[in-house]
Amino acid sequence: MLTDRTTLTQFLIEERRRHPEASGELNALVLDVALACKAISRAVARGALDGVLGSAGTSNVQGEAQKTIDVVANDLFLRSNEWGGHLAGMLSEEMASPYGIPRAYPRGHYLLAFDPLDGSSNSDVNVAVGSIFSILRAPNGNAEAVAGDFLQAGHRQVCAGYAIYGPSTMLVVTVGTGAHAFTLDPALGEFFLTHHKLRIPDATSEFAINASNNRFWEPAVKRYVEECLAGAAGPRGKDFNMRWIASLVAETHRILMRGGVFLYPRDNREPATPGRLRLLYETNPIAFIVEQAGGRATTGNARVLDTVPEQLHQRTGFVFGSREEVDRIEQYHRDHNLRECDAPLFGTRGLFRAAT
Repeated sequence: MLTDRTTLTQFLIEERRRHPEASGELNALVLDVALACKAISRAVARGALDGVLGSAGTSNVQGEAQKTIDVVANDLFLRSNEWGGHLAGMLSEEMASPYGIPRAYPRGHYLLAFDPLDGSSNSDVNVAVGSIFSILRAPNGNAEAVAGDFLQAGHRQVCAGYAIYGPSTMLVVTVGTGAHAFTLDPALGEFFLTHHKLRIPDATSEFAINASNNRFWEPAVKRYVEECLAGAAGPRGKDFNMRWIASLVAETHRILMRGGVFLYPRDNREPATPGRLRLLYETNPIAFIVEQAGGRATTGNARVLDTVPEQLHQRTGFVFGSREEVDRIEQYHRDHNLRECDAPLFGTRGLFRAAT
């Protein structure tokens, strides 16, 4: 039965009515992306039944081993979005260069950048995975997109979102008017609005980080994490919980629903690389969503959405979530990142213990 809930289509139409000059092209593009997410949701759910688990025996442009489901999800995104006439080009984590729209199809005025299956290593163990996407205006109209067209700062996104494939499939979207979550009704094949204008609490007592990398962290990050681990007896005066799912989408979704802070900081494991996550199709769309939900997103030193990319697959450090914690982490990067503090529990003497 149909419900009185708003569908994704209705939501997009209502947003468009607030902008009479809009052509409807963006709405149609978002619905094509949603179709790709529905198809990926089905493939993830079928898993071993359809033979999509395990290694594909190939590597992506970053040199990472591809899962079979990575390749399947990438193809579903391309097939769902190439034909509609809304795009001048696409960029994917799984492809070295932009994907040109086939000549058989018309081109449009937008660019789509996406990670077709974030956290795909989790698929073999039946843990939540997701898809992330970012939509930009094509700077040269509907001319065929080139690499430089995608090198836009994140604040120029017109839409961003992610799908999470967990116990239920959900699509979280922003068009700059808040962050909104839609839940897929598998019987109807339709996304329904279930969480309107999500808000991340300003304060939290939960953080997410891969603690196995602590030997590579910068002093600011070490200080922050050790203070959290010190709990109520430490300088923060309260206990913290630590989480790590190894899926950016799943971490984001938890923080949107109940608060928290996520850290995947720059470290010295690969000194020439300023982080691990990709700016254009991972951190930019997540940062847009987080800011629309009242949170903050930083590289550790600057707002993520103000970073002007120089390369298609550029990486960056990434910290986001509840405002108070992100503010503190940025402060530590400004004030306490020269060398490791050796005062017990990072006390008030800070980094600069008196000389003896």
